[in-house]
Parts: sequence; C-alpha cells; structure tokens
Amino acid sequence: MPDIKLPDGAVKHFDAPVSVADVAASIGPGLAKAAIAGRVDGRLVDTSHVIDRDARLAIVTERDADGVDVIRHSTAHLLAYAVKELFPDAQVTIGPVIEDGFYYDFSFKRPFTPEDLQAIERKMEELAKKNEPVTRSLMPRDEAVKFFESIGEHYKAEIIASIPSDEPISLYREGKFIDLCRGPHVPSTGRLKVFRLTKLAGAYWRGDSRNEMLQRIYGTAWAKKDELDAYLHRIEEAEKRDHRKLGRQLDLFHLQDEAPGMVFWHPKGWAIWQQVEQYMRGIYRESGFQEVRCPQILDRSLWEKSGHWQNFKDNMFTTESEKRDFAIKPMNCPGHVQIFNSDLRSYRDLPLRYGEFGNCHRNEPSGALHGLMRVRGFTQDDGHIFCTEEQIQSEVTAFNQVALDVYRQFGFGGITIKLALRPEPRLGDDASWDRAENALRDALRECGVEWTELPGEGAFYGPKIEYHLKDSLGRSWQCGTMQVDFQMPGRLGAEYVAADDTRKVPVMLHRAIVGSLERFIGILIEHHAGAMPLWLAPVQAVVMTITDRQRDYASGVAKALRSAGFRVQTDLRNEKINYKIREHSLQKLPYQLIVGDKEQEANTVAVRTRGGEDLGSMPVKSLLARLQEEVASRR
Repeated sequence: MPDIKLPDGAVKHFDAPVSVADVAASIGPGLAKAAIAGRVDGRLVDTSHVIDRDARLAIVTERDADGVDVIRHSTAHLLAYAVKELFPDAQVTIGPVIEDGFYYDFSFKRPFTPEDLQAIERKMEELAKKNEPVTRSLMPRDEAVKFFESIGEHYKAEIIASIPSDEPISLYREGKFIDLCRGPHVPSTGRLKVFRLTKLAGAYWRGDSRNEMLQRIYGTAWAKKDELDAYLHRIEEAEKRDHRKLGRQLDLFHLQDEAPGMVFWHPKGWAIWQQVEQYMRGIYRESGFQEVRCPQILDRSLWEKSGHWQNFKDNMFTTESEKRDFAIKPMNCPGHVQIFNSDLRSYRDLPLRYGEFGNCHRNEPSGALHGLMRVRGFTQDDGHIFCTEEQIQSEVTAFNQVALDVYRQFGFGGITIKLALRPEPRLGDDASWDRAENALRDALRECGVEWTELPGEGAFYGPKIEYHLKDSLGRSWQCGTMQVDFQMPGRLGAEYVAADDTRKVPVMLHRAIVGSLERFIGILIEHHAGAMPLWLAPVQAVVMTITDRQRDYASGVAKALRSAGFRVQTDLRNEKINYKIREHSLQKLPYQLIVGDKEQEANTVAVRTRGGEDLGSMPVKSLLARLQEEVASRR
C-alpha cells in the first residue's frame, strides 16, 4: 500500500491505490478544489492519475508555473474543441504550449477571419461554462490510427502512425471532442476561465515548406484576470515598440525581398551600429583580446574537419569554384583556429585571445526570418580563447564580470544565467563532455551566481553558459554565451608546446557578449522604445532657429558641438518653432536646442529634453559639459 511523501516532508499512508485528487482531498478541501495536476516522482500527471506504490507527490495548482502550463495546454484543446463545434470540416493538427500562451494549427477550406476568432472565443467561453470533465484513455496505436481516419482527422492519424507500434496512444476527451495528447490536463473545462485569442498566422504542416500551409490560431491563458490584463498591456506596448515599425519611423534600416534576411542600414541606424561596435571594440582591448579578420568563404574540407559540414550543412550557404566546394562561414571559430595554427605556440602564450566582428551567413528558413531578430546575414562580437584546461575557470570568471558590466551599460538589469548541456547528436565522448560541463559549473560557482541547467541544449561541440537579459517589458532575450570546446581544436590540428616539451591540444572557449549585433540592436530599439540613451542616439541634438536671423548663429552652435564629437543636426527651415519641436519629438532626439534673438545676443541656447522638460537657456560651454557628463555616465 502506498506511502506518499509530500514536499514538506510529511508522509501519508493509504491502504489502497490512490489518485492525486484523493491525496489532495485528504490534505484539505481547499487543496482538493485548487488541484489541477500532480507531480509524481518528478513527472507531471493528471489529478486522476492513480498511485499504487510509494512515491513523492507535489500537488500542482494555478499558483505553480507547471499549473499555468497545464491551463494553457488545456486551453489549446478547448480552442480545438470550439473550432470543431463551429467548423466541423476543419481538421486539427497540433497545439502546443509556448511562452505566455499556446497555439493550434488547423486545416480548413477557407482562411479564418478576425470575426471567426471572436466567434471561436465566445464558443470557448460557452464550453468552459459547461464544466465538462476532461478524461484520459489509452488505445493501441493501429486502432487509434483507424479511429482518427474514421472521423476525418487525417493529420492526427499521420502523427499517430509515426509513433512506434508498441506504444499505447493517450487520448483526452471533453464533451464530444477527443484529441491525441500525452497530457496532463485540468480535471474539467470549468477550470479554464481566463484566456484570449490573440492572432492568426500561417504555418506549414510539420514546419516543411513543401507541405500544406495550415492556419495557426494563437492564444494566451492565465490563472487570474489581472495577469491576463497585464500581459495584454505588455503585448500592446510591444507592438508600439516593434523594432521593424520604429526602424521605418526613425529611418534606421529596412529589409526587402531582393535580399531576404539581409539588412539595409540607413545612416541613423548605422550610427547606432557604430556606437555598439566601437564600445565593444573597447571591451575587447580592455579584456586582452587581439582583433583579427578571417575570410568569408572557406573550403568544404575545413568545415568537414570542424564538424560543421556534418552537423550544420543545411544551414550553410555553399558555392563552387574550379570544381572545389566552399561554404560562406556560418561562424568564425574555424578561421580563428587557422590563425592559431599559423605559428608554433608555447604554453607561455596561453591564454591567447582573438576577437572578430565577424560577418556570418546562415540559411535560415524564410518563414523564420523576423526583422533584425532573425536574419541570414549577421555580425557577431565573436571571441575565442585558446587556453589550458587549468585556465578555464579564471577565463570564464573574468568573462562573467565583463558581460554583466556591459549589459548594465546598455541599460539591462535582471540578468539570468543558464547552462546548456550536451545535445544529441554531438562530437566527442562522455568523458570530455563531463569535464567541459563540470569546468563551467566550477567557474559559475566561483562567480557566486545562480544558474539553471538546460539538458540537451548545448552546441554540438560543447556546453555553454547563456546570458538572458530582461527588457523593459519583462521579456527575456538570450544574448551572451561562453562555450567550452574540447573537440574542434584537435579536429583542426591545433596544438601548443607544453612545459614538458610535449605537444598538447588547447581548450577553445567561444565567447560573445552581445551576440549578433543586428539582433542586439533590435533588442535595444524595443527596450528603449526607440528613445536611445544619449551615448547611443544616432542624432543626439538638433539646433533649431525661430527666424532666419539666427541661421549663422545656429550653424556655429552645431559646429561647436560636432567639434566636441557630438552627432548634431540643424533645422534652419522657415517653419514655426512649435511645428519643428513636434516633428523632432517624433524622432525621439534626446535634446532640442532652440535659438532666437535673445539666445543669439546672450551666446546661449534654450534647451529642451526628449521628455519635454524645459531646462531654460544655458551657455554652449555649460551645455557641452552636461552632454559630455551624460555620455560618459551612459545613463
């Protein structure tokens, strides 16, 4: 008879097998009502799951992250149920949980409309109010295939047919709707009260552009209405901050079909790029990196030796010349190994640090491209450290401090650190992966930081530390990485002369702080809503005249500011000053400098900030001191 150990250490004994719901009820009526799932020996299960042996159990409620995921997963099924009620000819495919919500893909004879979305949401509310029980059952695979074929759900039948024949198929039923799913789900539809359908999109069946285009309905679900309201507000703010929209509005960059996934940088956007690049170039120097430059195109044989050809070929752009195969580099590391190999290295040379603003290309699917956030051509602040195994900890510790300082300079707080561990497939044996993963753990302990681990999410050549930045809307962005690589240096013939005169293979550390500059600038634009801090702003100030009489004086002020290194425009047009102020406010310039007869006579400027604050008149010298202090502090 089972003994159930609870999270607080208490043990409850039962004389017969017992369900998760029964255990919750034995603890108290409040928990029985709140329970939506359970975690038995670490595995998430339905409340109807029966425990017939000794086990550890945690009751999952809507207060738990797991509980919110169960609510979202169940709401995706409720969405499919509602669509089938309204559009019986629609076929259901897949409906997973995603960050902050869920989606479900459908095959239907006509495009869904916004009006359809509203009707589907109303039907979902109606079905939820029925509080129909959600029940699980098992069916043999072949029987399940026949069942779904018989009800016209050909996509479900195809999914089930791809599952091994000896694996029983888990089905969930609510009312008249039955769906393939591993679960778990809420006990009844009445537990689904706070949801919203958000948008429509297209998606290829199984992500393959050769397959049918399906219709994807996105939604979100939460435990409480105030959480939904806060999320919808964030979405509204995110749409206002969309870097693609601001890129057009502020004349920063554009993309076009003739160069999919490649960015056309306009002067203002390139000014931001230059500030980011030059700042990071200074970080290179301060951290002991030597800047290098490698070719864009390298012979196939090098990519085969590095392992990229076997593991990454589908994402590489390839070309041919004089019967030789080449690839445009998707990453910089093999090139840096060639520089290391160009001379005989000694242990005294290590650690040897190379940095490159390397331009890379990856053949991303067209459907995955997304403004600056997902491109085919990008530049990384890429660095590689060649060192001994004993030097890993000190190098990672130093990198961690530099990375956190850089993120603060760009205005980010709330940095979280994750450790991505060995994937399948991968290079090297388990022993080398153990050493690499433990080296990173030891370094993180030395840094005194907390981290979470991500099994299976490392690169094919080594584990990596990931730095996730939280932006002003609370969204998380993975930017920096530090990877330990015991594989590639040896595959590419890198070695150094050790203290005992033997030849040894160096460890290679792959590091980036901002990662792709394109993506990082996109994140910066959205984080700051296009209102860049003074040191990053493409135009830091505009000098505006009230009448033509101040034209020469305004030009002189602008020249003085430019001579001091500031990016300044003049607006000498014969327009009303209020019109000029409104126009430049839309461009989110940090400072507007207004000169009239009074300012010209006093050799001053009237200063307005981006926030609309009137700082009054001040001498140009005082203004310069203010601007210089603000740039230096990177506020």
